[in-house]
Amino acid sequence: MHDGSPWFLLTLCVLATWRLSHLVAREDGPFDVIVRLRARAGDGMLGRLMDCPYCLSLWIAAPAALLLAHGFLEGCAAWLAISGGSSLLEKLSTHLSPEGAHENVMLRTETRLDDNPERAHGPRDAQA
Repeated sequence: MHDGSPWFLLTLCVLATWRLSHLVAREDGPFDVIVRLRARAGDGMLGRLMDCPYCLSLWIAAPAALLLAHGFLEGCAAWLAISGGSSLLEKLSTHLSPEGAHENVMLRTETRLDDNPERAHGPRDAQA
């Protein structure tokens, strides 16, 4: 991946990090995969992490930085740059959306007839 322009690769990593962070934090995901994972994660540390695109960008940017960097210090700088660029894009997308529309913009608010809360939390949690 080191063959292209470093600016192109940085931009590509920033966009990919933002997209994945936004997908996990703000959308249901394809076939409701993300919303089901979020339901399983609950209110624990993982569940709170999945609600924060800025927190997610730090974790998602780390492997992306490995693709760009040649050394430890360069990797740390790339990691923060990718996460920072992703955070800027998240702020920009929030700022450009209509008032209040950025919160869970892709999440459905209605329930389907086949939605079963017990299935989302598992049989163990349904008994509690």
